[in-house]
Amino acid sequence: MAQALHGELVAIDGASANAPFLRALSGKDRIIISATKSADEVFYTRFGEFFARAIGGTLSEVDLDRDGQVSVLEAFLWSSRQVERFFETEGRLATEHALIDDNGDGLGTRADWFDGLRCTKVAQEGAKPDGPRARQIAFVMNADEAKLDPSLRKRRDELERQVQELRDQKAKTDSAAYYQRLEELLLQIGRLYQKAGPVPSE
Repeated sequence: MAQALHGELVAIDGASANAPFLRALSGKDRIIISATKSADEVFYTRFGEFFARAIGGTLSEVDLDRDGQVSVLEAFLWSSRQVERFFETEGRLATEHALIDDNGDGLGTRADWFDGLRCTKVAQEGAKPDGPRARQIAFVMNADEAKLDPSLRKRRDELERQVQELRDQKAKTDSAAYYQRLEELLLQIGRLYQKAGPVPSE
């Protein structure tokens, strides 16, 4: 049934022992978050409580890139760190480790694999890092983002992910070819904003 759902999907499960849920739902155009890294983490989880506070966009400390909105990735990272802080403060062994998957490999990535908003590790050789799509989705958009035409926003997001993928491959790419492709992508993004025109004020 889960795989019969088409289109973009964001699913967050704050229950315990729910890592198999992430693997079952993982797929193209999906952002899946589980509160635990395995079915063996069976104790009460706190991740969901922190995530619910974070995703509403009212806590400025969650907005890491300072764009006036909280992305799914930012909420995941902040909530994971609050869970970690809770167990450290209580002097207890951590019994939950949240995972995020937005590359469709079903493996998931923990918050400590991120440096800021960029994933610096991958679960297996050749895999794409998790995070780029989750970084672009905010449940509560800032004013300018909310006024952008959905079709333009979707195309812009696609181009931005291509820019990130290109940057990830910079060390393996000929310098001239890298900068030529980067310029092409940035110009396309610029033209999209030009097409959108000025954002109307309230």
